[in-house]
Amino acid sequence: MDLNAQVEKLIRDTLALEEIYVKSEGTHVQVIAVSAEFTELSRLKREQAVKRPLADLIADNTIHALTVKTFTPEQWVRERKFIMPS
Repeated sequence: MDLNAQVEKLIRDTLALEEIYVKSEGTHVQVIAVSAEFTELSRLKREQAVKRPLADLIADNTIHALTVKTFTPEQWVRERKFIMPS
């Protein structure tokens, strides 16, 4: 399984996501996650929720750098036009 698919599966298995976009280049991974679960969480707690299932990949250096952007579905409707995942 490639790294993008592995990261997506690990996060999807943990969080109820509306949408997720994963892009990797080598050991650098970018994640955009959209979930209603984020509504009551601070930005820090949202990021921790996304990073937690990736702990083993970070520990064994499969992921060296991780960028996480999280949105509620309402925020994503407003922000998606500015953040076009490729």
